[in-house]
Amino acid sequence: MLKKDSKKILEKSKSLGWVLEPDAKALMKLQGLDIPDFILTNSFEIADLFLKACDGPVVAKAVSKKILHKTEHDAVVTGIFSSDHLKTEMTRLQKLDGCENILVEHMVKGLEIIIGAKNDFQFGPVIVFGIGGTSVEIYNDTAIRMAPIKPEDVFSMTQSLKAKEIITGYRGRAGVNMEILAHLMVKFSNLIMELENDIESVDLNPVICTKDGCVIADARIILQTS
Repeated sequence: MLKKDSKKILEKSKSLGWVLEPDAKALMKLQGLDIPDFILTNSFEIADLFLKACDGPVVAKAVSKKILHKTEHDAVVTGIFSSDHLKTEMTRLQKLDGCENILVEHMVKGLEIIIGAKNDFQFGPVIVFGIGGTSVEIYNDTAIRMAPIKPEDVFSMTQSLKAKEIITGYRGRAGVNMEILAHLMVKFSNLIMELENDIESVDLNPVICTKDGCVIADARIILQTS
């Protein structure tokens, strides 16, 4: 059953038609899925404290109800190591159309995959899985299964990809942790079944995967309008 806090997130997002990234990530976390540590602030001083407490670089993103696709508006900055860089980018991001807050999060490194869902008018919820990141539409290397899925479905979806060896490991390079990936995708598909009457589509892209785990670095939820 969908948690009360998850229902509140969906309810407050209905008038917008989609769920802002911080709320979408909060919803994923309520489902027990891993997201990066982050803060939501307009204060450079608070963001700088977060940067200094991080073991590595951070990512800064504009949070705006007028910006659905952040990369198209240059609303995402990765690889921020210094206070000066963070201040410069926060100042720029805050000037973007409708920017209400800056999301500053720990930057996770690993293989970028996409995990998504669409509410098909004929088949109902289906799960999409493949190589992710900004190049997802170029490679178009994805597999689809009807929800809900089981762990064995995740393994068969992986084997159907052209880039399967990138995920499973090749030439001495470690692949992703398939057990953790399967656990994530099964939990995600269960959530999608609970959201069937509320969502049009969900995109987790990228999900950063390594031999140690999988972390949802970005999440977008499009709601049904009728």
